[in-house]
Amino acid sequence: MFATVVEPAPAKLNLSLHVTGRRADGYHMLDSLVGFASMGDVVTLSPGPLSLVIDGPFAADLAADHDNLCLRAARLAGAEAVIRLTKNLPVASGIGGGSADAAAVLRGLARMGHALPADPWRLGADVPVCLRSVPARMEGIGERVTPLPPLPAVPLVLVNPGVAVSTPRVFAALERRDNPPLPAIPAFADGGALVLWLRQTRNDLEGPARALAPVIGDALTALAATGAGFARMSGSGATCFGLYDRAASAEQAARALKQHGWWAVATELAPLPVQG
Repeated sequence: MFATVVEPAPAKLNLSLHVTGRRADGYHMLDSLVGFASMGDVVTLSPGPLSLVIDGPFAADLAADHDNLCLRAARLAGAEAVIRLTKNLPVASGIGGGSADAAAVLRGLARMGHALPADPWRLGADVPVCLRSVPARMEGIGERVTPLPPLPAVPLVLVNPGVAVSTPRVFAALERRDNPPLPAIPAFADGGALVLWLRQTRNDLEGPARALAPVIGDALTALAATGAGFARMSGSGATCFGLYDRAASAEQAARALKQHGWWAVATELAPLPVQG
């Protein structure tokens, strides 16, 4: 049992995302290669009555109310704790921020002696994969998570052009919902092998999201202009990522992208599980 627990909540990246069907209940079926960045939000838990305080660069964009996913996660686990969320990631931006935060709360509570709930998917489709925070193939509506070998520690840049994109509207704008699944996912020897494989895949939500928010296309064009070897939108947007051959190139690109008034950060794909 720990008196205070600190859990990272790394940014989740849908490196590829195919929409493969739609269930009778309206939920879309997905097939996605998921990786995690080495940066993200931070969750700190201490013993005490259930409460939540939010700080960090994006604290003002998130309410610490009854419906916050951190509090919902604690209630689902049947546990109480004093929760502090340091919000470093933009809210509702396609990189799993809320789901990653909820998953970090569940991991932290487990370290404090509480059992993990059997149904974390009730908190959101991305919570099961964020709970593991390792490279994985995510299928179904997010409930089927198959861990994969570590991904190469490729330098990357995350950029968000500061627009809110409605996930339901993006799905509603899909022209096709029965796309082929991902090709077989190999063990990637290096970043070049990863990029070659990614070029065989898509994010089926990128087109609809760009139609709703054309600035996403501007962000992708800007990533390419800074020398990204590969660029794509994550999730339902609006955050995009670019992969680079060197950390120095990623850092220079992030500085250039900030000149547009966008949120941009240089980081890397996390090759190993996150550590609290």
